[in-house]
Amino acid sequence: MAQVSVRINGRSYDVACDDGQEERLMNLAQYVDERVREIAGAVGQIGEQRLLVMTSLLIADELGDMHEKLRKGQTSVEPEPGSVSAAEGDAIAENMESMAVRIEAIAQKLSQD
Repeated sequence: MAQVSVRINGRSYDVACDDGQEERLMNLAQYVDERVREIAGAVGQIGEQRLLVMTSLLIADELGDMHEKLRKGQTSVEPEPGSVSAAEGDAIAENMESMAVRIEAIAQKLSQD
């Protein structure tokens, strides 16, 4: 199992992943970092745990919207210009859901420390 060090909101996290998934994990972490910075820009630095929880909820909401569109029979979602293909989007959505669960676990662990 591979180990990747990712930076989110200026803080490093060591995360394990399947061999060969390192680049994908780093791309997902970059997306999460962008979203964290977006939220921090809107509400300020309200603490690492709250930022991660708010970001997790935002990403989960995006994922929920995507699931709802698929459930309503919209089997293909129009990608924005310069974005990934629908198949890549589906794979990213699955990984984002997994990452959201992991981020929530990290946030919970941080609150216990």
